Amino acid sequence: MAASIGTDFWYEYRSPVQENSSDLNKSIWEDFFSDEADEKTYNDALFRYNGTMGLWRRCITIPKNTHWYSPPERTESFDVVTKCTSFTLTEQFMEKFVDPGNHNSGIDLLRTYLWRCQFLLPFVSLGLMCFGALIGLCACICRSLYPTIATGILHLLAGLCTLGSVSCYVAGIELLHQKLELPENVLGEFGWSFCLACVSAPLQFMASALFIWAAHTNRKEYTIMKAYRVA
Repeated sequence: MAASIGTDFWYEYRSPVQENSSDLNKSIWEDFFSDEADEKTYNDALFRYNGTMGLWRRCITIPKNTHWYSPPERTESFDVVTKCTSFTLTEQFMEKFVDPGNHNSGIDLLRTYLWRCQFLLPFVSLGLMCFGALIGLCACICRSLYPTIATGILHLLAGLCTLGSVSCYVAGIELLHQKLELPENVLGEFGWSFCLACVSAPLQFMASALFIWAAHTNRKEYTIMKAYRVA
């Protein structure tokens, strides 16, 4: 889950790289890295330049050595470089509009809260797992299995948060593509960072089940032993 949060490949676009540095391309790059870039501005750049997007960063692939002319064909010496910029906290909690880029179209509450949840829930999930690990460590020190039920519940909540974040991300991407259609020859797909988050959820549920089962088994054995001693 930590690797999923820290990487930038939740969603990837595959598009022909623009091989020249015309005024239009330079303007798009500058707008993409600007702190004032709106949703439509940076998504247009993601579509055009093999963009990748994570939970808190966005990246595009642009020519490494730019020229003022367009080569007749792509050569082996043509190099590209990936440049990234982080979403600011203001951008993370900024309202999404019904028509992306048009501030007069009204606020799209559904997409706004989906975006906020997809950003916050993974951190909540990771925090719950760390807190559960701390309780588990205390249980080992105390040589008791009773705190494991708390660890199991925390892992269950963490799994629900992870599942919620994945669902919010998928729903947000689908709604975005309904409003901003992908250009021709551009393909979009979920990346390996998203797959890590998808794998994390069932693993968290499995860990939760094991912890709760261990606590229940220990309590049952303790009850049987106590009844035996009383008898």
